[in-house]
Amino acid sequence: MQGERGARAQVAVVGGGPVGMLVAAELAAFGVDTVLLESRSGVSDRPKATTLHARAVQCLARRGHLPAPAAPYAAARGGRAASPFHFAGLPGLFITAPETEPEPILKCPQARLEREFEERARAAGARILREHRVTGLVREADGVRIEAEGPHGPVAYEVGYVVGADGARSTVREHAGIGSETHPATVSALMGAVRLAEPDALPAGWHRTPRGWIVAKADAEGRTHVRTLNCAGAFADRHLPPTLEELRAEVSWIAGREIAMDEPRWLGRFSDFARLARTFREGRVFLVGDAAHVHFPIGGQGLSTGVLDALNLAWKLALAVRGEAGPELLGTYDAERRPVARRVIENTRAQLALMRPGPELDALRGVFSGLLAQEGAQGHLGGLISAQDTVLPAVLPTRPGPSCPSAGTFLHNAVLTTSTGETDVIRLLRGGRPLLLLLGDKGAVHREEARGWEGIVRVVHARPTPEVPYEALLVRPDGYIAWAPGGAGLGAALSVYFAGSARTGCA
Repeated sequence: MQGERGARAQVAVVGGGPVGMLVAAELAAFGVDTVLLESRSGVSDRPKATTLHARAVQCLARRGHLPAPAAPYAAARGGRAASPFHFAGLPGLFITAPETEPEPILKCPQARLEREFEERARAAGARILREHRVTGLVREADGVRIEAEGPHGPVAYEVGYVVGADGARSTVREHAGIGSETHPATVSALMGAVRLAEPDALPAGWHRTPRGWIVAKADAEGRTHVRTLNCAGAFADRHLPPTLEELRAEVSWIAGREIAMDEPRWLGRFSDFARLARTFREGRVFLVGDAAHVHFPIGGQGLSTGVLDALNLAWKLALAVRGEAGPELLGTYDAERRPVARRVIENTRAQLALMRPGPELDALRGVFSGLLAQEGAQGHLGGLISAQDTVLPAVLPTRPGPSCPSAGTFLHNAVLTTSTGETDVIRLLRGGRPLLLLLGDKGAVHREEARGWEGIVRVVHARPTPEVPYEALLVRPDGYIAWAPGGAGLGAALSVYFAGSARTGCA
């Protein structure tokens, strides 16, 4: 479907990578009239990210983007899982997740995710316009005008909100006038898939030498995917396309021996250049994924961070479009996601520091190797890499006396018994509505407090269970606890998050 001059939509998403497609799929599933503009004609199969970490996997499961197992996750996989990983290329790190959650690391090519999210977006009614390059963005009093060049000429859309998911060189960020904090590149790195003259010359895995690093991985076609890290300095001109000879010379120099290769595919450059947008929201314009934050791609955190941006923003924006958002709800997106992105940038810079060559760092790497062997260190670093240590900042008004420490934490999956039978937290959230979970005899009091929001919030009564030690919980669609008894009242929480209304018929 092609756009047309003067067309309208409630939200425009600019950029059709996996993060942009996920935003479009989520918004359309919430009933929001959504258009997505993407400059590419189709999905690229160029190898990119392949790792989704635990918190992104858990949130995707709650939004129905992962198939629900026939039995609870614990029974389906046989108990608590621990997936081996690394920190700065050092082995010994394990990413764990509770036994009732999906596997803590999901390996899935970025191109496959993009296709799956696009299919869901189209099925939900989003308009996906490929070969549409955005050329202008004009903010108006009650919306935004998006100008683009399509395959049949210029097009324009009048929209209520814009989500920039258009990558590190974001046109949306530029036209919205959003500045950035940046860290210039200090290292150079190459990547590509090649066929080695001697397949055993570069075994799969991480290889550290006094001159840098090589990461090698074989594929099903007999090629070896190679990444290099040279800490001698940044590329003189990082925009020049690399050549096979450049990659061969770099790999051979780092390895300290000649490594012959041919049949190159997917050659590319990258570095440790880092960017953090000064705000993820400017009025009616929002940034997600690489448009908001870029970092050195160590630890596979980029795709997960973008996915969590999308899942944090989409339900809030959908409520705002429908007039059901509280006055402060959209402001929580920047407050919750920008600090997380900063931590990702900081931990990737720390990992790169450990990867730099030199005998002065050998002792530090030895210390970290010892820390990785200790369970406590694994817990901290595993939580950092997987984003399972994320606690959202408080958005509720405070009152004298104790506050509830659970607000802002993640509600892990638990089996629940309701009047209709056995279910769990993941299944209750798959519909996308905020959940008021009432457990035990005191539920009637809290239900009365929530009466004005019953059209927005799904209310579920369940038997008390030790896994959820509260008489009531207000749970956001992304799985985080918005309210629990012990601090401000339920009515105050509902007023902050949602517009007071008795509407019905919400998604």
